[in-house]
Amino acid sequence: MAVTIKQTESEPEEYNLLPAVALATVAWQRIEPYIAHRFSPRTVAWIVEGPGEWHPPLTPATISTVEVWSSADEWETATLAASPLGGYFLPCTGPYRFAGSVGSPHNENPPDNIVEAVKRLAAYLAAKPGKPGAMSESITAGSISISHRRSESWMASALQNSGAADLLRAFRKV
Repeated sequence: MAVTIKQTESEPEEYNLLPAVALATVAWQRIEPYIAHRFSPRTVAWIVEGPGEWHPPLTPATISTVEVWSSADEWETATLAASPLGGYFLPCTGPYRFAGSVGSPHNENPPDNIVEAVKRLAAYLAAKPGKPGAMSESITAGSISISHRRSESWMASALQNSGAADLLRAFRKV
């Protein structure tokens, strides 16, 4: 079976900022690496070793070039057969280099559960009053005392703690 050994994905020019909420860009930057679907176009390249069937691990993907490493120590254009399940059939071990783009056009609205996940994560990161991810908070009015305590992993757990991760399950795999 062919295996992806390297993925090089560029940053999008801009994120699909639906919904228009505070910290939407930050939310998108955390959500897209967590899922296999891309909602903002960008370039991507994969190095794959075979043989066997291979599918791009991100979607929607458009492959523009396929190359194989030759015995002359250089990349040469390759033409590969389609696989029965919609990917590519790699006849030898390669390595192969696939280049193209991933992402939906900016004029395409994301599904409702993705929009809701962005809203939840953005709201979690901007939580007021208090601190985002606060485990405990105490405010004393007499002689004014305010304290916040949060887990060291509050940011790493933001997708789960905000409820966004539950909405993203269907988008984790291609």
